[in-house]
This record gives sequence, structure tokens and C-alpha cells, in this order.
Amino acid sequence: MESTILAIRKNKSFVVICMLAFALVTIGILSPYIAPHDPLKTDMTNSLRGPNAIFSLGTDQLGRDLFSRILYGALNSLKMTFSLVITVFIIGTALGTLAGYWGGIVDTIVMRFCDIFLAFPGIIFAIAVAGVLGPSSINTVIALAVVHWPKYARLSRGLAMSVKRKDYIKAAKMGGAKEYQIILRYVFPNIISALIVMATMDIGSMLLEISSLSFLGLGAQPPTPEWGYMINEGRTYIQTAPWLMVYPGVAMFITVTIFNLLGEIIRDILDPNKQY
Repeated sequence: MESTILAIRKNKSFVVICMLAFALVTIGILSPYIAPHDPLKTDMTNSLRGPNAIFSLGTDQLGRDLFSRILYGALNSLKMTFSLVITVFIIGTALGTLAGYWGGIVDTIVMRFCDIFLAFPGIIFAIAVAGVLGPSSINTVIALAVVHWPKYARLSRGLAMSVKRKDYIKAAKMGGAKEYQIILRYVFPNIISALIVMATMDIGSMLLEISSLSFLGLGAQPPTPEWGYMINEGRTYIQTAPWLMVYPGVAMFITVTIFNLLGEIIRDILDPNKQY
């Protein structure tokens, strides 16, 4: 713990990136209050207006303010992304930890399910699942959760198998600790750091995958503002109104970059082999 605190103090970029990530999340949460216009209000008299004093980033084909839709899109995109990350983290970690600690039939069943899901190309499998369930934000999260939980299960399983051989686990068993107490007090706290690193680094990639499904029409449905679907709407007007694709794309690029940098910095801080 002390080495981690020391690493955070010496890593100034961690504070900067954390502030940027916090700012993005705050903007998304406060978007209903800071958006200058109603993102769903249509006005055909303002259709495809370029950036101007009234509409800072222009309007779309239905006359809706693009800046307001991008702000609301941040809320919807980040909400779906964090829901996905939390879901796969909880399911994958719980199953993997139990499989690695108990072994036997539990380990066999969990790993065989992991092998089944990993046998299919990830994004293709997600498209198939989302297509079967039907296009919606919730179904997109479910489809991608089905794809991503196995890697969390495999990582947590390997870490749990390593931890359960430690002397302090044997001491806890000799002291009369119950199985669930050992898992919660000794196993899970010792594997959580690696899983947090993976989850943080997955935020950017999962946001892109959610946007990809929305781009294909399998995610958020109109008129809900979502960056992937907004890019899909704008591609028809790429020559006459390029801002419809450029600005949502820039927002997505900035968000993904910040969370990728945050994940890399957290990985360096929690790396036990790095000397400070």
C-alpha cells in the first residue's frame, strides 16, 4: 500500500489524467443541465446548419443542435460502457475466482464455458447475440458482456490458483476460517489490482465496441443521442455536412484516449516489479 501511494505521488500524469477522466464523466452526468438546447427537438428550418453563434457545432438533418446531442451522447455512451465493464467484471471475477480456488468440477465447468464463448470471433458473436435479442442499449450491453466475461474469468482463475497456494491461506484454514471468509478476506484482495487494471484499460475498447454496434443499428435507437449512431447518421452527409461525423468522432477519440492512458498509468502504478 505504501509503495502504491508513493508511486501515485511521483506520477504527476496520473493526477492530470484522472482529472480529465473525472471531467468527462462529470460532463456526461451534467449534460441535461449544461446542454444549451433540447437534443431531441427537431426544427427543419435549421436543418444542416453549419457551426454558428446559435448552434456552436451546427445542426443535423432534423435541425437538432449537434453540441447538445454530443453532450447527451457522452452520458449515454459512458453509461452503457460503465454498465458493461461492471457487469463483466463482477460475473467474470466471481466465476473465475471460485473456479481457481475450488478447482475440480467447478473449475472444469467454468473453463469449458469460457472455451465455448472464446471459440467465436468476439465482435461477430456480439453482433449475432444483439441481432437475436433485438436492437437496444440494454441488449448491446448483454451481447458484449457475453463476449467479454471469459477473459476476466480466466485471469481471476489463474490469480486465485496462485494465491491459494500461499502460506497465509494455509494458516487461515488451520485457524478455522471458512471458505467464503478466505475468498473474501485473502484471495480477492490479492487479485483485485490486476483485474482493476484490465477493467480500466477495457473502458476505451468497450466504448468503441458499443459505438460500433450502435453504428450498425444494433445499439441505441433513435432519437436517443449516442456517438456511434450519430456517426452513422452523419455519413450520408459527409460531403455536405462533415461536422455531423467529425465532432462525434472527435469526442469519441478524446474519451477513448483518456481512458486508455488512465489504464496504462494505473498498470504502471500497480506493477509490483517496477521500482520507484
